Amino acid sequence: MANILAIVGRPNVGKSTLFNRLTKTRRAIVMNEAGTTRDRQYGHSDWCGREFSVIDTGGWVINSDDTFESEINRQVNLAIKEADVVLLLVDVNEGVTQFDMEVAHLLRQSKKECVLAVNKVDTFENQYGAPEFYKLGLGEPFIVSAENGLGTGDLLDEICSRFKKDDNEEDIEDLPRFAIVGRPNAGKSSILNAFIGEDRTIVTDIPGTTRDSIYTRYNKFGKDFYLVDTAGIRKKAKVNEDLEYYSVVRSIRAIENSDVCILMIDATRGIESQDLNIYSLIQKNKKGLVVCVNKWDLVEDKSNAAIKEFENAIRARIAPFTDFPIIFCSALTKQRIFKVMETALHVYENKQRKVPTAQLNDKFLPLIENYPPPATKGKYIKIKYCTQLPNTQIPTVVFFANLPQYVKEPYRRFLENKLREWWDFLGTPVQLFIRAK
Repeated sequence: MANILAIVGRPNVGKSTLFNRLTKTRRAIVMNEAGTTRDRQYGHSDWCGREFSVIDTGGWVINSDDTFESEINRQVNLAIKEADVVLLLVDVNEGVTQFDMEVAHLLRQSKKECVLAVNKVDTFENQYGAPEFYKLGLGEPFIVSAENGLGTGDLLDEICSRFKKDDNEEDIEDLPRFAIVGRPNAGKSSILNAFIGEDRTIVTDIPGTTRDSIYTRYNKFGKDFYLVDTAGIRKKAKVNEDLEYYSVVRSIRAIENSDVCILMIDATRGIESQDLNIYSLIQKNKKGLVVCVNKWDLVEDKSNAAIKEFENAIRARIAPFTDFPIIFCSALTKQRIFKVMETALHVYENKQRKVPTAQLNDKFLPLIENYPPPATKGKYIKIKYCTQLPNTQIPTVVFFANLPQYVKEPYRRFLENKLREWWDFLGTPVQLFIRAK
């Protein structure tokens, strides 16, 4: 297992800015508004050939007006327990505060390897405020500026020297990524917590609780992949603050960077226009799809007829693409949640499927001979050969014809339906091209 670094501290000291610099991403939202980060945010970093994971946490506060205070503090405690090294970040401009003292006391009790960093040392004069932080009892404070990178090299040297030696670190980027997407309050964070068996993300009835796209590695029962919890995607007209706008942008980026999207639909509300907008994002980015109807425990009529009616309504709204799985589950009662995970893995495998050229031609050439494309302008179209292209984002099959420009869309759909009938491409989009031979 890779070593883990957790970044902790009170609100607005620059934890997310440092997280983004260490992971070389813009994954964590950075704003001057205190309390922007709520959940634990995971990233990947390396320094001088040493790879490790980084956890960004919400700001530690006590007796504040924040509704999420207790949950954020619990997430901070969980991050400290997970970490091999904990980095306490403080603000040189504010000096030592009561919250800094409380977090430092928490770290001393944890018996973890701790490194102290004084942030926002953006000018030469600011560094003279650093010695004050010796009173936290965590050793020498390292002066850094997360904004411009000052001192981060020395800080990383110290952090890596505290890590345990591990020669079997894996590259986390090679694992499948499943993005959990949907409207606000559809149960995305709840189902992620149900998957991993712990409260990885904060769950409340308040729409918009999740702000960042939260990456969580699932490594149980012989399965290894990343789950990405995203912020709920509202209609543009309802996004009325900068923070929520950035959350939606990150959700869209999570879709772009995923392999399979688990589209969460609220069973008590049915499929709505915003669900279709989210589906169009998934389709445009050519991602695998699993539709998950959550909160099924709240529906009174659970008969097979009701399930069939619900399925037909979803497929009718998403048509013409109808070859995708629909699972009725409950994140609260954990009903069928592992079926969702298994189905997402199956869709991922389908997305990687390669059909040998010989098998494609053995199936398609007799079919095309019996049911050729309709003649156009008195000219007959002949398709003589087909093959699947290698190294494509989704399964892509090319048919070579003498007059490819005359092959119309209905015939392409006919070929695609046969491809899906003969091989399992459930949940994944496929591309068919007609090219000149």
